[in-house]
Amino acid sequence: MKKQLFTILTILFLLISSAGAASAVTHSPSLVHKKGAMAYQHTKYLSEKIGQRVMGTPGETAAKTYVHEQFKRMGYKPAEQSFTFTRKGKDYSSANVLAYKQGKSNKQIIVGAHYDSVAIGKGADDNASGVGVMLEVAEVLKKTKTPYSIVFVAFGAEEGGLNGSNHYAKQMTAKEIDNTIGMINLDSLAAGDKMYVHGSAGEDGFIRDQAVNISKKKKLNIGINTGLNPDYPAGTTGDWSDHAPFDKLGIPFAYFESTNWEIGDLDGYEQTEEHGGIWHTENDTLAFIEEAFPGRTEERLSSYSQVLTELLKHMNNPSLSN
Repeated sequence: MKKQLFTILTILFLLISSAGAASAVTHSPSLVHKKGAMAYQHTKYLSEKIGQRVMGTPGETAAKTYVHEQFKRMGYKPAEQSFTFTRKGKDYSSANVLAYKQGKSNKQIIVGAHYDSVAIGKGADDNASGVGVMLEVAEVLKKTKTPYSIVFVAFGAEEGGLNGSNHYAKQMTAKEIDNTIGMINLDSLAAGDKMYVHGSAGEDGFIRDQAVNISKKKKLNIGINTGLNPDYPAGTTGDWSDHAPFDKLGIPFAYFESTNWEIGDLDGYEQTEEHGGIWHTENDTLAFIEEAFPGRTEERLSSYSQVLTELLKHMNNPSLSN
């Protein structure tokens, strides 16, 4: 009886979430023109209305439905890429949500952010913020002619081992890999002391370099890890987020995150001087972040949204233009 009641409640929860998702964030003209405002509303809905989005739970499914319905509302034709995986002897199911935007070229850029969270806090920073920025940029660019085609991807089950991005990368054909000029990862954008964009080493770091140039022109203070830790040379990062599977395929990447690479072990894990790490703690709520750092979330979301929008509108791959 308890199992039947749980099943009924789960179905009702998903039906309510699905019905509300399409209309949850409907943007007025004033909101659309205020940079970061749409990203903030998405971040708020995912973290406060849905809350925890742990892999394999109704919360993760509700977040997936929300992203799907938002892409649909914008005029995209979203698709879901289902996958299964095993963690600590238990089988899980999840899905990536994809929306494709045709560009002037059939060469493509992948823009991704994971929508799941851990089982503590509400995942506002990690990673409702990244999904929020991705959804805003997808909406802003819907009718804009971009130089390359764009695949927007909301990854499932990142917290359990990059499962969504690993699945996506593994199913890419050699032709698709060759056709992909880069991958841009958005993860934990709201809380950290500083704004960063990391990237591939050497010439493959062109996406990061162009993002930094845009930031400088707009005076938005998105910089690079300056390389205080020799394990992470200037401008680079580790393999702990959804850019990693694409990097392994040889696809150039850029990775936006807010943290502080100048404190603690100089590895980016301590996000703030005042409160340490926010991600994966009870402090990862919009209420705490806004109380501890007034105005920070809005500034971060606005800055990343502006830079990513301009980057996708004007990106140039030097290897293709030579």
